[in-house]
Amino acid sequence: MQHCLFSNHSLQSLPLADAKVQYLANWLDNETADSLLHLFQRELNWSEAEIKIFGKMIKIPRLQAWYGDAGTNYTYSGVTMTSLPWHDELHKLKAKCEHQCGSSFNSVLANLYRHGQDSMGMHSDNEAELGIEPVIASVSLGEVRNFDFKHKISGEKFRLPLEHGSLLIMSAETQKHWQHGIAKTKKQVKPRINFTFRKILR
Repeated sequence: MQHCLFSNHSLQSLPLADAKVQYLANWLDNETADSLLHLFQRELNWSEAEIKIFGKMIKIPRLQAWYGDAGTNYTYSGVTMTSLPWHDELHKLKAKCEHQCGSSFNSVLANLYRHGQDSMGMHSDNEAELGIEPVIASVSLGEVRNFDFKHKISGEKFRLPLEHGSLLIMSAETQKHWQHGIAKTKKQVKPRINFTFRKILR
């Protein structure tokens, strides 16, 4: 398993074949990141969603919320999520991501990891409504959790600790060739919120 340590001053490219992934550790200053973490924990419409696995509905091990422009519904794992109207501070965060990435977004998937047993299975964000080479901007707030990559063909693995206030950008053919996820941990960890801003094609 590879690990990497990056400069805190500019976007750095991850050494992943067949992908374009960039990371910036201190994208938000600590005061802003702390404030947003507490605000979003309180004010977003969190729910314990279910997905369909082998025909059965299973509760996912985390809380979720889906926000976006009108009509930006999102379907994955057999479940359609209807977008909620933008929270003002979330809309401001979207605009900041757009400025950094040079891309436009119309929706965001928010995940709240309450403790170490909350996780995200390995997957690719390759649903048809995201397009062929989607740009996805991932903002992390709260506890540091390891973000794992695995190449679909070679099996190559890469692990990146996602820090409080960090920004990760996945683009080009990343979703075609790589899976990513957040594993469970036995460590005592505090809550973490992650936002993945994306553009739903309509």
